[in-house]
Amino acid sequence: MIAALEHFRPHQDELRKRLVRCCIAILLASTVAYLCKDELTAWLMRPLYLAYPQLGKLVYTKLTDAFLSYLKLAFMVGLALTFPFLLHQVWLFVAPGLHDQEKRRVRTIILWGLLLFAAGAAFAFFVALPQMLHYFMSYASPALQPMIKLGPYLTFTVRMVLAFAIAFEIPFLMVMATRAGLLKGGHFRQKRIPFYCAIAVLSFLLASGELTATVLLALPLLALYEAGIAACRVFGGKRPTAPTTAP
Repeated sequence: MIAALEHFRPHQDELRKRLVRCCIAILLASTVAYLCKDELTAWLMRPLYLAYPQLGKLVYTKLTDAFLSYLKLAFMVGLALTFPFLLHQVWLFVAPGLHDQEKRRVRTIILWGLLLFAAGAAFAFFVALPQMLHYFMSYASPALQPMIKLGPYLTFTVRMVLAFAIAFEIPFLMVMATRAGLLKGGHFRQKRIPFYCAIAVLSFLLASGELTATVLLALPLLALYEAGIAACRVFGGKRPTAPTTAP
């Protein structure tokens, strides 16, 4: 038992070092985001004002609401900004156990993972979020005046952007599951229908039951799922071949 612990100690030290670096990066990025909270808030509120120009100002009803809302916003933005660094640290921990050819493939996968993350965030903020806000604000009328609270709106917006960004990582996660040997290469192709149903339900929940937003989220996810199946064929490693018997 002691020998086994000594064998894994270098890996534990390496993991601890990576985790400390990740925490420091998130802390620094969140601090910078908090210092720029006014600019970030104005930028995030722009889609709301475009969806409903008659809206005056956002409100908060408790003394600590604004402060806590800015802290949550800073943390979420810091987490999003450091995502490439976090991903890089994960693969630095895994890379020593990979061959040169696998390392080249990993770098390609990481690049695609970062691009998909950025594409998901951009799609959420510039396409899905304006459509959702336009729909939700369509209930406003002379007899029904919206009074949007600062905290819930910022949380809703940032969570939506992060949800889309993470959802766009589906091909990356599928490839990693295949490369790690957790699932067989043809698993996602064989289980296509159950995963389609899960994507539809997840999209419905993330969109809060709004049909337009559900479709806007589900269609890209379905396309990304199919892209993940194709990526598993390319990056998923060689399939085991059946042994041949001598005649």
